[in-house]
Parts: sequence; structure tokens; C-alpha cells
Amino acid sequence: MWLLPAGVLITLLLFAVPHMTGTPTRNLSYSAFVSQVNEGAVRMASINPAGAITGTLKGGGHYTSQIPTAITDNQLAPSLKAHGVNVTGVGQGSALLSNLLSFVPLLLFIGFFIWIGRRTSKQLAGGIMGIGGSKAKVYDADEPTTRFADIAGYEGAKREVAEVVDFLSHPERYARAGAIGPRGVLMVGPPGTGKTLLARAVAGEAGVPFLALTGSSFVELFVGVGASRVRDLFADARKRAPSIIFIDEIDAVGQRRGGSIVANDEREQTLNQLLAEMDGFDPATGVVVMAATNRPEVLDPALLRPGRFDREVEIPLPNRAERSAILAVHVAGKRIADDVDFDVVARATPGFSGADLANLVNEAAIVAVRDDRDVIFAHDIDEARDRVILGRRDASNALLPEEKRSVAVHEAGHALVAFLSKHADPVAKITILPAGQALGVTEQLPVDERHLYPESYLLDSLAIRLGGRASETLVIGEASTGAANDLSGATDLAIKMVRDWGLSSRLGPISYGSDRPSYLSAPQLGQERPYAEGTQQIIDQEVSRLLSEAEDRARVLLEDNRLALDAVVAELLERETVSGDELSDIVYRASGARDEEEPDNRPSPNGAHAGAHQLDGYGEPRAQGPVARFSVQKADIQRVRSYGAEESGIGGQ
Repeated sequence: MWLLPAGVLITLLLFAVPHMTGTPTRNLSYSAFVSQVNEGAVRMASINPAGAITGTLKGGGHYTSQIPTAITDNQLAPSLKAHGVNVTGVGQGSALLSNLLSFVPLLLFIGFFIWIGRRTSKQLAGGIMGIGGSKAKVYDADEPTTRFADIAGYEGAKREVAEVVDFLSHPERYARAGAIGPRGVLMVGPPGTGKTLLARAVAGEAGVPFLALTGSSFVELFVGVGASRVRDLFADARKRAPSIIFIDEIDAVGQRRGGSIVANDEREQTLNQLLAEMDGFDPATGVVVMAATNRPEVLDPALLRPGRFDREVEIPLPNRAERSAILAVHVAGKRIADDVDFDVVARATPGFSGADLANLVNEAAIVAVRDDRDVIFAHDIDEARDRVILGRRDASNALLPEEKRSVAVHEAGHALVAFLSKHADPVAKITILPAGQALGVTEQLPVDERHLYPESYLLDSLAIRLGGRASETLVIGEASTGAANDLSGATDLAIKMVRDWGLSSRLGPISYGSDRPSYLSAPQLGQERPYAEGTQQIIDQEVSRLLSEAEDRARVLLEDNRLALDAVVAELLERETVSGDELSDIVYRASGARDEEEPDNRPSPNGAHAGAHQLDGYGEPRAQGPVARFSVQKADIQRVRSYGAEESGIGGQ
């Protein structure tokens, strides 16, 4: 590509050189030249074999002239000598060089087009200018450095994926048993759980060529390019067999055909070619296709059938033990203080993916650097967790006195209803310090990570979400716009209870939810509801009933424990942050129940209660875990359980 600019530059120089001198050049006729010589005005003359004359005048300036070759002038030479003109003869070689230089730009242009032609001829097999060629990056057997040992947890997923590596490395073992190795493995799960990292580990363990690319690399401006790239990819994989093809974000090219409002023939053509290639190659060639996506619900059924993707491996969010192991991996190379307990941090971060935990550790390191330290302490991790979940704490975001009291009343309502509800998770912390969009937050943390949620737990959760609004109406006398997020979260939960989980006696045991997991929790465009308008009215009525009953229950709990509510509000206004253990002490002092507590009513080591100790006839004391901030519900209830006040209002986060 440098030939074209070079040719243009040389051409400009050749044209510009004659004009770059400081003095002008006079073009003299032969008669004028002879006159100048006779007058003694010529200092120097250079004459070439063609009779061209160039030189300088004694008065300054350059001139050019031409001797008429058809007329022989024998008087010119003596005249030049007599007037002291310095005469120089120019040889034939210099003229030849000048002529050759004038052809240099043309030669450069010709060379450029010859180079383009050769490059095009080499790449025509992959399409015009190579645009139809595969964009896969090929990893050699010794290039990847990631191994299964570098991935903490996920032993089941690693075992299933490791069978692919074993099949490619020892196919004779499977042949003796009459088994056929998997042709395709689809890894699904929420974002940030390590699907691509697991694929890189396969590349490091396999010892065979690993062709990696993304689903979007098949899509191009020109029609037919995607199908051409699919053919080229599988042809390359067969040449390198045994080999592995990894397609990240396969939903970009593998979406269900006919499911969109606007037709996309190019994407469907690419998908058809992918289906043909996956079902067309001989399994004996040893080509295995791996893919990853967090949107399995949009994939075409033909892509998921046996013979193409034989195996679907779910990469879920890590559990508590896995989070502790992942944290240990991410703190490698960092200086950690002795007060950091990975098990405590893991318990305080349910619902965090591997990427979230990596970000948490990095944010904690940034907090330490901000304090001019190179050692990470436990309070650095706590501050980083607040930063990740709530946002930056801004000291300049000061509240007006009446706003601060309103936030305190709201958060105290959440916390007290949670404390008094029998099936609720323990309260971890209440704060009215603004952070990010939140002006105040009440956080709960489950004693154990749940997998199933009874109806009693869900009803308590609704009451807790509406406890802030109920507290405002009870103490202040009116509700505010701050409960917007609380109402939104409670409404979503009530809709799931009625529509998806069959917890409405009026609607009955029926579910209108999707049978496919949605890891992104985004509604599909163009999806019609599978029920009539009359059913929708019943759903709306049942949701309204559940929310009204939950608010009434929260209001009754707060009215019957008004002394405890006022005590929590006063403590928040004074200290701004109250832990779960401190909340328990405040409630017991206000109710006078501390001295009357019986031994069998105290929490057992696993967080369960041996008996029921009533506070003004409602609820029982809850086992308080460590001061952690988040809770996770696998049944799509809410990833992070925290109720906070936002700048636009007081709501759940």
C-alpha cells in the first residue's frame, strides 16, 4: 500500500523542483541570448548535445535558451570565449537519467496494480477480497495457558466438558465400548459465570487445534458471506482434525427462524449452512463444536436437537463454597490482611458471578490504593461491595432534615417488618447514608442459600417490600413518591406468584410462564400472552389483592410495635447506620422482652428457631447472620434483596 503514496510524492517533487529556486528563470530566444553574450551579461552557460542552454546571468537570475540545430553558427563559441562566459558541456548520460526519472511515477502505479492483482488472485477462494473467509482464530496445541485447574468450582460442568477433550485424545476407548463422542456441547448460563473461560480451558487441555470465533463474525454486509464463512470454517476444521470449533455468543446467528417481525434472510441462510455442516460431517473426523450463550430460549430448535448439540451444560451462578474458591483465585498476587475471611465474603455475596467477584476484589484494591495502602483489609471489601451494588457514596448529597426523617421512617418500616415476620430473611444492615441513587437501604441476608420458596416466605417478602410505605403513612400521615421501586418489585413478585407459580386460589394451579430459562430476564419482543383478556383481569385483581393484604399486614405489625418503630427511627437519625444485631437489641429494649426471653427460644447454630417468641403478638426473633448485604432467590424473586430510598423516591434496589 506504500507504492501509491510514494508515486504521488515523487511526481509532485519532479514538478515542484523547478519552481523551488529562489530566483525566476528567463526563457531567452537565441537572438536575445547572443545579444546578452555580446553585452557581457552572461556568467555561465551549460549546453547539452540537443542544443539546450541553461545558465546564470551576471546581474542575477537564471535563463534558458535553445541553439537552432538546423543553422550552423560558428561565431557563438568565439564570442562566448571573448566575453568570459564559463561554458560547460552536458553529457548524454544525464539526459537519459532525467528521462528515466520522469517515468518513475508511471512505473510505481503499474507496480501497485500488479500487486493488487496478485493479492486478489490468492484470496478469491475465500470470496471477494477474502471477505468470505473464516474469521476464526486458531490456537495451536501449546499456545493456550488456561487449564481446568485454573477454574475454581464447577466440578460437574468441568467433568462434562472434559469428556470432549478425552474423546478427542483417546477415541479408541469410546470405540471399544461402541460409544460415539458428543458432536456438539452448548454451554448456557447467566453472564459472567465463566463460559468463555471454560472454553479457553478446553483449548489448553485438548492438545488439538482450537478454532475460536464469535457468532457475530458470521454476519457481514454482503449477502451470502455468512454461509461462505461457515463452509470455510468447517473445511479448515476438517483439515486440522481432530479439532474443536468454539462459537461464542451463538445466539447472534442461531436465533429461531420465523420468530421475528422483520425477516433476515442473510442470518437464516447462515443458520441453515451451520445446521447442514454440523449434521453433515463424519463423526469419525473428530470435529467437535462447542458454543456458549446466555439466551438459550431464542435458539432454533433444529440447532439444539441430538446430532448437533448433543449436550447442554449449564454454568450457573456459583454457590457459597465456589464463591470462596473463586475469591481465592482472584486475590492471587495481592496482599490480603489477616482479618479478611473468604467464607464471610462469600456468604455476603450470594448471586455474584465470577466476573462480579473479580470486580469486587479489584474495587477493594482500588479502595486500598485510595488510602495509600497496598494491603486489602476487610473494610475495603465491605466498601467495595457497597460501591458495586449501590454506587459511589457522595458526601455532598445531603438530605434536608424532613427528608432525612422520612428516609429513616421508611427504612425502619422495612427493617421492623422483616424482623417481625416469621419466614423472612434476617436483616443485615439499615442505613440512611446516600450512595449512588439510593438515599437509604435496608439489606437482608439469608441464613442458607435457598432453592425452593414456600408461599409463606413469598407473602412475608411482599409485606417487607411494602413496610416502608406503611411506615410512612403511619408515622408521617401520608405516603411519598419514594416507594416507587418498592411497589415495582412487589408487583413483579405478585405477578409471578399468580401467573407463573400457581399461588392464586381464584386462578387455580396454572402457569403461563415460559418453559425455557431466561438468564437475561428480558421479555421477548413480539411474544403474545397465552391467555385471554378475561384471564388478564383475574390476574390483575389477584395481584391487587395480594398487595393490599401485604400492606395491611405490614401496617398492623408496625401499629402493634409502634414503640419499637420509633426507637429504630431515633437510632437511625442519631447513628445513620444500624446493624442487624443492633436492630435486635433495639427492638428487645423497646418491647421489654429481653429479660423474658427463654433459653429454648434462642437461635440454634444453623439459624433455625426452637420455639416461637411473640413480640406484641406478631412474629418471632430471627437469627442474625454476619453483617452482609445481599440475598439471592433462584426462583426469579429478586437477585439482590435491599430496600432503599432513591433520589426520585424511596424504593427497593
